[in-house]
Parts: sequence; C-alpha cells; structure tokens
Amino acid sequence: MIRLRAFWLGVVALVAAVTFGASAPTSAQNFPTQRVTIVVPFGAGSVTDIMARIIADEASKRWNQQVIVENRPGLAGTAGVAKAAPDGYTLLMGTSTPLAINASLHKKLPYDPVKDFAPLALIATVPFVLVVNNDLPVRSLEDFIELAKQKPRAFTYGSTGPGTPFHLYAELFSSMTGIRMVHAPYKAAVAAMTDLMGGRLEVMMTDFASSLPLIREGKVRALGVTTKIPAPAAPEIPPIADQGVPGFDAAAWQMVVAPANTPKEIVDKLHAELKAIMTTADARRQIENIGLVPVESGAPEDLTRFVAAEIARWAKVVEASGAAMD
Repeated sequence: MIRLRAFWLGVVALVAAVTFGASAPTSAQNFPTQRVTIVVPFGAGSVTDIMARIIADEASKRWNQQVIVENRPGLAGTAGVAKAAPDGYTLLMGTSTPLAINASLHKKLPYDPVKDFAPLALIATVPFVLVVNNDLPVRSLEDFIELAKQKPRAFTYGSTGPGTPFHLYAELFSSMTGIRMVHAPYKAAVAAMTDLMGGRLEVMMTDFASSLPLIREGKVRALGVTTKIPAPAAPEIPPIADQGVPGFDAAAWQMVVAPANTPKEIVDKLHAELKAIMTTADARRQIENIGLVPVESGAPEDLTRFVAAEIARWAKVVEASGAAMD
C-alpha cells in the first residue's frame, strides 16, 4: 500500500511539472530562459521604435536569448502589456505619452499608468527644439515672441496631433509667453516639417530626429531647445529658458516597464541589466545619434514616483489646452 501510494504521488508530481512547469516563475539568477518581447506603442521607424531596437540588440547579446520588438500602435498596445503575464518576458518601451500624458488626455484609459506597470529603467530624455520657417523675419526667440505678441493668432504651428508632446510643448510655450497661435495637427512630423519649409506653417516644436538634418542644411531656423541645458545633438542652440522664458523645461522620455506584479527579483535584475546596457559606448552613441540624451536611471521605486509626478504636471497643460478626449 505504501509503495502504491508513493507511486501515485510521483505520478501527480510529474503531471504537475508537465502542466505547470512552462508557466512557473523563472528565478532571477537564470532569467531569461526564453524569448523576450519589447512592445512599442508606436509605428515602425519612430524614435521609440529605434530606441527599443537598440536595447533589444544589446540585450540579445548579453542574455544569449532572442529579444524581439513588436510594434502595436495605439492604446491597445500599451493595455496589452498591462494585461500580459507578469514574468518579465513581455516589456513595454514606454514614453511620456502613454505613461503620463494619456492619463489626463483620455477619460477612459484602458490601463492605469501607475498601478498597471512596474518601472524598470528610465533610458533617455528627448529634447525638443522650436523651429521656424526661414521666411519669418526673426533671428532669435525674443524676436519671435515680440512679433507673435504684435500679431495674435497670425502664426500657425504644426504638431503630430492633439495631446502629443509636439502639441503640448507649444501650448506650454504659448501660456508662459502670453502669445496666441493657431494649432494645425498632422498625422506625422515629416508632413508638418514639409509644410513648415513650404511656408504653410510658421513654427513648430519638434524632436531632433525630425528636424536636425533640416536645421543643419539651413532649410529651417532653430530658435531654442526645450530643456534647461543645451541638447548634446546641437549644443549651439540656446535653451528657451535662457531667452526670456525662465523656468521653461519640457522633454519627452523613454522608459522600459513590465506588467505590475512582476516579481521583485526579476524587476531588480532587469533594472540592473538595462542600466548596464546604457553604459555601453555603442548604445549611447546610437541613442545620441537620434537626438536623445541617455540618462542615469533611478531605482524602480523612484521611477514610480516620477511617473506620478509627470502625470500631475502634464494634466494641467492638457486641461489648459482643451486636448482631453473621450
């Protein structure tokens, strides 16, 4: 009887191992033991997509595991990661839009940016630059502000849509300077920049990936960067804050997050691995080449507080701009 009981206990243990072994948590020491997916909530070719592929390439080398990037544009892509298994194998290349701005932009957001994710590492910030059409008779930011005050709503600025950094940074600039401009939303930055060069727009807040080659070629004129310090991509362009708009500071950011309830040991390992990737010369060079600024990430718990603070900050700008949807 004892032998028979031992036999059946062994069978039960074997069945349990076969049935549940694939979904059992992997120890941090061995993680990862299978393919890792980094979801990008934007289309292929975007700055976030390029950033994710830089990380995926470096991570694949370090972990000796395949790390792939999946583009899932829109709210559904971010929500899908929030609902994924909290095992570290599905990550999100998040930005300030899905993780901060969307909280006030959408009244019925299908995920909670704070409660549904475990921050892993802040990777980089994304300085923006204010550019104008070459035919505009201004040579400095002070000139532009003065002219815009003289001609309320005479100038049109382009963006990649309501609630995007391209839109909200321009709205923040308008509110801090007291000028009034007309908003023209576009589906893509390239289309807006084309119209800026063609004279159908006068001004635009844009990232360096979209504008730096045109600035270098003299096709548009840069008046100031949105961060308090000059951007490494173009250190010759002075900050807006140093040109009559004290305190102006706005930058998008890139952060890798995992689903909430991912085991702490996995979170800590991924945090350390991502920080290590960001210290490699090749990764930093590639990131700087697309106009981003690599940053030294805080601890995961600090990043949770950072996201909450960013949500509160941009909620005020979204409300003032009237960009809230739903």
